[in-house]
Amino acid sequence: MTSEKSVGSGLRECLGPHCSFLGLAVPECAFENAGAVIIPVPYDATTTYRAGTREGPRAILAASRELEPYDEETCTEAYRHGIATLEELPVVVSSPRDMLDSVRVVGAQVLRSGKLPVLLGGEHLLSLGMIEAAADHFGDLSILHLDAHADLREQYQGSPYSNACIMRHGAALAPVVQVGIRSLTAEEHEFIRAKKIPCFFAHDLHRDPSLYARVIPCLGKRVYLSIDLDVFDPAVMPSVGTPEPGGLSWYEVIDLLRAVFRERQVVGFDVMELLPVPCFAAPDFLAARLVYKLLSFFFAGAARPPC
Repeated sequence: MTSEKSVGSGLRECLGPHCSFLGLAVPECAFENAGAVIIPVPYDATTTYRAGTREGPRAILAASRELEPYDEETCTEAYRHGIATLEELPVVVSSPRDMLDSVRVVGAQVLRSGKLPVLLGGEHLLSLGMIEAAADHFGDLSILHLDAHADLREQYQGSPYSNACIMRHGAALAPVVQVGIRSLTAEEHEFIRAKKIPCFFAHDLHRDPSLYARVIPCLGKRVYLSIDLDVFDPAVMPSVGTPEPGGLSWYEVIDLLRAVFRERQVVGFDVMELLPVPCFAAPDFLAARLVYKLLSFFFAGAARPPC
């Protein structure tokens, strides 16, 4: 049976290796010792096309138990800085807004504790709750949005709270920079132009890789990083709800994010929209490795020490 305990303010901490990131046990996964906190949320009520991302957090945690704890690039073992994993956030089905409020409350509690929140979804709408918490906590936040889709619709299927609308809300809270976009409506494209949102389309990045260097100057000092896994090309990450051809490669994403962690203060991040496929482990492992790679960058300051 999984063990857990309360860490105050309603948070429930997972202390069992079967549900913790990397399979950590105390003291490395204890909340009080942690520099980062994993927040798994198995929710996908507003997904379009293929549902099932509610299974993403568990798949990432399961795959993480097979990761090597040593990162060869930073020559570090990030888990030594403490990585706590909370119990799955209970799903609220009454309304998407109620679910976002639950995420926002937990995110705010983690931020007040001085720890890095790491949200695992679940559908991308959940990221809005974390963005709201970060925007409340930091006065000078900017948002880096990696995605195949612009997610800038004013409403979708009659609701303003859809995963297709998340960055429309986010842009009202903090400046947004988008990378990897390759699917949007004419109205969304006009919104990008009207609001002068820095948007680095995938087709432009493929034609001119030097454009990656222009991303970071568009960001403020503090950055919330939101990653929809469909930013990757389906050849690299096929296990998503709405795969789009022409996406980014593993090293294109990692090279960009390494530079972001080096040159800006990342105050939280999320990895969203994994839709696990039975007996197909590679995408689950990629998502888990991505989380740990970003934690390695965070704790190492993205500096490469002598090995």
